Amino acid sequence: MISFMVNGKRQQVNVAPDTPLLWVIREEIGLTGTKFGCGMSLCGACTVHVDGRAVRSCVTPVSAVAGKSVTTIEGIPEEHPVKQAWIAEDVPQCGWCQPGQIMAATALLAENPAPDDAAIDDAMSGVLCRCGTYQRIRKAIHRAVGMKGKGGTP
Repeated sequence: MISFMVNGKRQQVNVAPDTPLLWVIREEIGLTGTKFGCGMSLCGACTVHVDGRAVRSCVTPVSAVAGKSVTTIEGIPEEHPVKQAWIAEDVPQCGWCQPGQIMAATALLAENPAPDDAAIDDAMSGVLCRCGTYQRIRKAIHRAVGMKGKGGTP
């Protein structure tokens, strides 16, 4: 049994230790917001937070998160400034990469509360958007920065 927290709730799973965290989250725990993209840590669709850091769940063995805290897209509150900014800027098109984009953006803002364009581009470069909404993503991150302290949660 491997035990860890997911979105604040203790989870215990009985899977092989090398099972990718992505499949444990989706198939064992039933949280399907985290998406499978490439399976090789290249696209970022599977991004989650482990102890607050953005990681690719498709290549992270579940044994690596034993005793740790995992946050998925479902664990980011709807009133979070990033989610609110995503809506306000009409970021998603197809939506497939958006959970990974939001997870990368929230991790960025937790580490750097006022990133410039270069910092945003660097942090977000690992999450691919086939629809090409990169400028809206950047604009939404800037909007989320402005929302912090104005009723938005950090």
